[in-house]
Amino acid sequence: MLVEVPDPQIIIGVIIAFFVGIFGMLIYNKIKSLTNQKGPDPSYVSRMEYYERQLIDMKIRMDVLDLEESPPVETVLEKIGPIIEKKEEIVVKKEPEKPVQKPRMPNMDFSGVAEHVLGLITLNEMTSHDIQVTIGRSREHTSRLMKRLFEEGLVERNTKMKPFTYKITEKGKTKLGSPGLAVTV
Repeated sequence: MLVEVPDPQIIIGVIIAFFVGIFGMLIYNKIKSLTNQKGPDPSYVSRMEYYERQLIDMKIRMDVLDLEESPPVETVLEKIGPIIEKKEEIVVKKEPEKPVQKPRMPNMDFSGVAEHVLGLITLNEMTSHDIQVTIGRSREHTSRLMKRLFEEGLVERNTKMKPFTYKITEKGKTKLGSPGLAVTV
């Protein structure tokens, strides 16, 4: 395979163009560094001087206010005394409102809570969370209660749905007694 060598004039032209480019970049950087040494933009300098004058003016005004003689306390109290008395008459004292708390289930033994839960789920199926919110007990307490009711055969657990739903069984209805004990919420 043969490689053609370009003419010497072309090679010299490319080398000269390379050095001219490098020389041009050096000149450009020198000029750029000289223009950056001028200092900040004059518009910024004038703006800073303006704000500095404003701050000095404010400082002088504050000093004048501090130096002014304040009136005696007695004269100030004489002037604002009637105003304060009128405001005290207008103010109506309200007792702070107490936050409304959700009524909790009273402490009762297992059978009382169990009967209450059985009454809740007599009408329709409920999840453990629904029962927890209704009876006002912790999640752990409610899940233990429902597990115990399930093991005793008083409720059925629907495992096809997540979260599980519970409904009362015939054994639970007989333990509950009369249908009038169903709790409506």
